[in-house]
Formats: sequence, C-alpha cells, structure tokens
Amino acid sequence: MIKAVYPGSFDPVTFGHLDIITRASKVVDELIIGVLINQKKTPLFTMDERLHLLQEATKEFPNVTVKAFEGLTVEFAKENNARLIIRGLRAVTDFEYEMQLAQINHSVDQEIDTMFFTTSLEYAFLSSTLVKEFAYYGSDTTRYVPEVVAKALKEKFPEKENPLQK
Repeated sequence: MIKAVYPGSFDPVTFGHLDIITRASKVVDELIIGVLINQKKTPLFTMDERLHLLQEATKEFPNVTVKAFEGLTVEFAKENNARLIIRGLRAVTDFEYEMQLAQINHSVDQEIDTMFFTTSLEYAFLSSTLVKEFAYYGSDTTRYVPEVVAKALKEKFPEKENPLQK
C-alpha cells in the first residue's frame, strides 16, 4: 500500500492544489493532505476553516484525508507511515527550493521520497496569495477556487463601498 502526504498551508485551497490532489490520489492508495501550522505566517483562514474548506473540496476522493500538523513534513510523513511526500511545481523557479527540501527530507529518512507533480498549464500562474489579493479587491475568484472557498473569501472580504460612486 502506497501512502503519501501532500503538505501545505492551503490558505486557501485553489484549483491548482486540487489539480495536484486529483492526480496524486490516482497514483497512491492513501493521500493525507497535511495542513501546516506555520508560526512564521499569519494565515487569512484559521486552521479549522482551512481544514473544513479542504474537506469540502476533497470529499469526492475516498482515499484522501485532511489533517493539521506542525513541524517538519518528513516527521509528519513518518508519524503517518507515509513513504512519499507529494509536491507541486508551478514553474522552474519552484524547482531549486523544492529540490533542496526533497534532499534534506531524504537525508533525515532515506525511506521517504518526494514525488513532484508539475501543475497543469491552466493553473501554473495560480497561488493562494494571488487569490487572496483578488478577493481583497472584490474580484470574482470562482475561476480559481472551489465555490465553498469563493464564498468563504467573500465573507472575509465583504464588498467595500467605492468612494468614487458617491
């Protein structure tokens, strides 16, 4: 049985993330999405919100579960008896950093490997940061995130009154 973890902050989950989840879930028997508690960042969504949004977005995948974790991804993988870490690559600029992570994780535990998925071209530009910025300025995000996430973003960023329309 092949078990893998797909770590990230998922603040919020995008169609780019779901592209990787969809494809990885077809390759492994069990995929655990690890939602990182990162003390260095202040996320828009709380951990409970991120877990809920991911659970809703992935409910069609019977072999996918969602868990919160803190600390090193390689330790999270070990705790969950996973032998693969799934990572997505959007562009060449991601490769060097991701390669370093894969190598250091492998140096910690040689039984754990990293599998890279290149993001589908239609999502190569997409990031949670850009989605949040679009939502902040009132743009429609339904092209970039599942409906449940778009709704949650609207709740976080209610429409602002335009002072030019007074």
